[in-house]
Amino acid sequence: MKENEYRIKLGADLQRHSRKSKQKIWEKASEDVLSSRKNRPEVNVGEISRNSKEGSRVLVTGKVLGLGKIDHKVTVGAYAFSKDAREKIESSGGACLSLREFVDSSTSVKDVLMLG
Repeated sequence: MKENEYRIKLGADLQRHSRKSKQKIWEKASEDVLSSRKNRPEVNVGEISRNSKEGSRVLVTGKVLGLGKIDHKVTVGAYAFSKDAREKIESSGGACLSLREFVDSSTSVKDVLMLG
């Protein structure tokens, strides 16, 4: 079976970023990204809504699914988004970022909430 080159490169980049920044959250994210698809977390929009508040930054190392509602603005960084999840997050004023974009935009993990 052919490995997904993007996923492997992303996992290695996350590991490197963890060592460089000395922030363990990126090491955990790397482990999740490099695990098999069935072991990666799936998080619904409703779960993001329940566990976050206005302006939160949420990290999901798997896929964000569209079940539930969100009524506040959040920035979500995830490996993948379903079409419904992306629409719901963006219609609430939030932003959907790839994991790479999320890592590049996060100077501190103090305000990052990891779900999944």
